[in-house]
Amino acid sequence: MVYLNYNNLDNETQNRLLSMSKKDVENRFGKQLKHYAREHYVNYESLLEEEAIRNLYNYTYVFNI
Repeated sequence: MVYLNYNNLDNETQNRLLSMSKKDVENRFGKQLKHYAREHYVNYESLLEEEAIRNLYNYTYVFNI
């Protein structure tokens, strides 16, 4: 679960969530993504970012109001 303060949904928080998601995706699927990027001539960083954005929808958010 990701705990967020409802008043703190600014750009900095969004970037922090995206970087957390990137690390999570890279830890779980890094080798597979690198292999896919090499095989299909895709930029690894853009592929990682797309997967990290998709991964954000899998988190459970708790908002403190």
